[in-house]
Amino acid sequence: MSGKESFKILNKIFEPKIKKEKEEIKGYTIKYGYIVENDEIIDEVLVTYFKEPKSYTTENMCEINSHGGMIVLRKILEMCLKNGAELAQPGEFTKRAFLNGRIDLLQAESVIDIIEAKSEKEAKAGIKQLKGSLSEKIAEIKQNILDIMVNIEVSIDYPEYDVEDVTNSQILKMLEQVENKLLKLEKSFDNGKIIKEGIKTAILGKPNAGKSSLLNNILKEERAIVTEYEGTTRDTIEEFVTINGIPLKLIDTAGIRQAKDEVEKIGIAKSKEIAKEADLILAIFDSTKELTEEDFEILELMQNKKAIIILNKIDLQPILTEENNKLLRKNKCPIISISAVKDIGIEKLYKEIEKLFNLNEIKLDQDIVITNIRHKNLITKAIENVKKTKETINSGMPIDVIAIFIKDILEDLGKITGETVSEDIINEIFSKFCLGK
Repeated sequence: MSGKESFKILNKIFEPKIKKEKEEIKGYTIKYGYIVENDEIIDEVLVTYFKEPKSYTTENMCEINSHGGMIVLRKILEMCLKNGAELAQPGEFTKRAFLNGRIDLLQAESVIDIIEAKSEKEAKAGIKQLKGSLSEKIAEIKQNILDIMVNIEVSIDYPEYDVEDVTNSQILKMLEQVENKLLKLEKSFDNGKIIKEGIKTAILGKPNAGKSSLLNNILKEERAIVTEYEGTTRDTIEEFVTINGIPLKLIDTAGIRQAKDEVEKIGIAKSKEIAKEADLILAIFDSTKELTEEDFEILELMQNKKAIIILNKIDLQPILTEENNKLLRKNKCPIISISAVKDIGIEKLYKEIEKLFNLNEIKLDQDIVITNIRHKNLITKAIENVKKTKETINSGMPIDVIAIFIKDILEDLGKITGETVSEDIINEIFSKFCLGK
């Protein structure tokens, strides 16, 4: 519970073993006792006290730690509500922390990033943002602008005073610095998108080339059905796996061939659509057979995409090899040989993926990485306003017009941290949280 009445409500349902007045209880204190209703003990509990302003929400807070179990928990919750508490809205605790000024909107959003993290790197990026690294960078950029803006405002409001004139060259120099810093943040979203959403990876190949066997090998479980019969996979199978701290969204697709029925036809069309949208294509070929028309169709789907050619079944008698096939080498994609069933060459595949996406270069300890599309869009908008301001200066506009465009940049940056964001956006952000946060 959080809020002015939280201790008052607690006192109605909690009997500590050693009774003390509320004023005597220190913050960050745990007390042992019982939840009681009509002199009947409901559960033996530990209650943690947090006194304002030193709490998550900056309000008085308490946490009741019971033995658990749905019956007991529901009963304690009902007792809290009966004595004046209200159920929290999604994200309400973090929203109160934001509204009460303990954290900014960037830090609040990082809480949900940490909760929903699918990999260590995503969790690490969220924790770094929670600590305020991006907030500090935005504050630094804003300060660069404000240092110049102060003199601009004075020269506009008090032209009669002998204030040092802000020359266009000074403003342009500041805008250049701001633009460079914002461009670096915007560029970091390329890595941030990978960290947050993972690499959308389509596994393509003819029926029985070994797509499902590869998926099962990477996942280390029998996720897809594998048989000697062609066309077993009729629809897509999606799973997440982590490589070098980065999630891969693996999609096993229906085999590419002339469809035998309407269902398979739909599955193959879906495979081709996924190939277009994928960040990475793993094109798997049966190394014991010569290339066919369907194989060339798969090679065509790989054009202008990040892709790896995989020659499977090298534990048998391969005809296709990395060295002897000029047609495969034409694609200029990495070519590796594996046996999905015998677990040969899989580590080499991981290394090729790391190389293609420069995964080893994502160093969260040193760099600030944008992972949130809302932040990225606002940074892009701020960059556009920087460019507009430069155009305004170069076209000889007066200082008061230039000031309007500079204020637009400040507003864009303020929306990132929550200083100038609308209530509707705030409500939308916190609606994505779970009740417990």
